[in-house]
Amino acid sequence: MNFELLFQLLINGVIVGALYGVVAMSFVLIYKASRIVNFAQGEFLLIGAWTCWWLLTSWQLPFWIGFPITLAFMMAFGILLQVVVLRPMIGEPIISVIMVTIGLSIVFQALMKWIFGVFAKPFPPIFASQTMSIFGLDVQTVYIASLVVSLLIMAGFGWFFKYSKMGLAMRATAFDQQVAQSLGISVRQVFAMSWAISAMVSAVAGVVVGVVNGVSSALSFFGIKVFPAVILGGLDSVVGAVLGGLIVGLLENFAHFIDSQWLNWGNMYEIAPFYVLIIILMIKPYGLFGTKDIERV
Repeated sequence: MNFELLFQLLINGVIVGALYGVVAMSFVLIYKASRIVNFAQGEFLLIGAWTCWWLLTSWQLPFWIGFPITLAFMMAFGILLQVVVLRPMIGEPIISVIMVTIGLSIVFQALMKWIFGVFAKPFPPIFASQTMSIFGLDVQTVYIASLVVSLLIMAGFGWFFKYSKMGLAMRATAFDQQVAQSLGISVRQVFAMSWAISAMVSAVAGVVVGVVNGVSSALSFFGIKVFPAVILGGLDSVVGAVLGGLIVGLLENFAHFIDSQWLNWGNMYEIAPFYVLIIILMIKPYGLFGTKDIERV
């Protein structure tokens, strides 16, 4: 057994899993606030990555300027999207809203291909050193930076929901929209802010993945890969999203190790999380930390 390869893959699993957890929290944030599953989440990553790439290549901005501008743009984009497209859907059946997010996914995917083309384009060099040594293993610097950023975002989410006024308003709205509105909370403002934060956080993940693999339409598939983590942790649990992301990240890399050492099937890395998704839905449909709805018949 190649223990060095196993250790390398486990480190990658933790780093990528933390990134999955961040995107999963974006899923959960929208679902908790509005009970909507956003199937255009992967396109948020794609738009954020292309925006940052365009600022760095066309405008020749340094990364430390282009990246904050990207986040500000994505925050405004999330608010605009919620106000113009999704706010008129309030009161409509949930399936109708979900179909709108699927339509948005297709539109954004086609729009990005029309503007930037279909081929992957690399980011300009960001770090002076492309790799760092951890316990004798070489890990890409952007992955280490993404792990630090992911942990900061997770800590920020924890503080936001526990202490900030808007975070408390989101928790109240997620519990009961009518009660929250009777307490003077603007439900529309909560919805808009949840989409804004979700778009901004997704852009962080999009830029990280874009720096590593280049930016292309394939990046939007990242949102689909995160979905097993969301289901595993529970659609309405932020803690579950983080834990689910870490589990899926480790599972992917462990499956890759088993496949490379013994099975040689060639696709375990891609499909292992979806096998887990099916098993979880069969055994625990609400996920590890999801709230179980009790209905009387």
